[in-house]
Amino acid sequence: MRLFGLIGFPLSQSFSKRYFTEKFEKEGISGCRYEAFEIPAIRHLPELLKKHPELAGFNVTIPYKQEVMPFLDELDGEAESIGACNCIRIAGGRLKGYNTDAAAFETTLLEQLQPHHTQALILGTGGAARAVRYTLEKLGIAYRYVSRTPGENAWSYNDLDAAIMEAYPLIINTTPLGSFPKTEGKPDLPYNLITPRHYLYDLVYNPPLTAFLNEGKEHGAIIKNGYDMLVGQAELSWNIWNS
Repeated sequence: MRLFGLIGFPLSQSFSKRYFTEKFEKEGISGCRYEAFEIPAIRHLPELLKKHPELAGFNVTIPYKQEVMPFLDELDGEAESIGACNCIRIAGGRLKGYNTDAAAFETTLLEQLQPHHTQALILGTGGAARAVRYTLEKLGIAYRYVSRTPGENAWSYNDLDAAIMEAYPLIINTTPLGSFPKTEGKPDLPYNLITPRHYLYDLVYNPPLTAFLNEGKEHGAIIKNGYDMLVGQAELSWNIWNS
């Protein structure tokens, strides 16, 4: 039995376990199972690996996409450039890290991207934000971070005035704000300044229409949730584990 899994904390609403379990059933993939491994700190990873020697690969989610990297024997070039890792392949006892978030984000972002979406605001600065940044740089889209703790290349939410909101019509939420069960949460944006020229992309997938996206919808903006990106990164992970 080949074992795959997901590490993170918390994992009460695991997309990956449900997705892969259904995939194995629908596609008649035998001898494989996928489990969610909720670990309270990344230091517990070696213990988990020792307990499950049949583990052939695993995904990584919040908050360990950066913290997992020192535990790896090797990094794929793209994951190294991004500085975050969400997919690990185990072969011959060695752990190699990959990033499938960036490619999945790029594919789904481009579906509705318009020519005037040349500047973006990235809400949040975690591991997912690094994959978004990498993709925007690849596409030639200028960006600024927005964070509760502003710093270099990062504005605070209070900095967002009419001029900034007009100049940066692509807004990408990489934070968990608004995700189930705290669905009322949303980034502290001046939503009255959202227009039909804006494109709001939320990496959150549950609920499908977050409070952030609902604000965009009510102001006529293009909106996109994170479900298709999750499916894309999962399929890319599966390809890596079976390459």
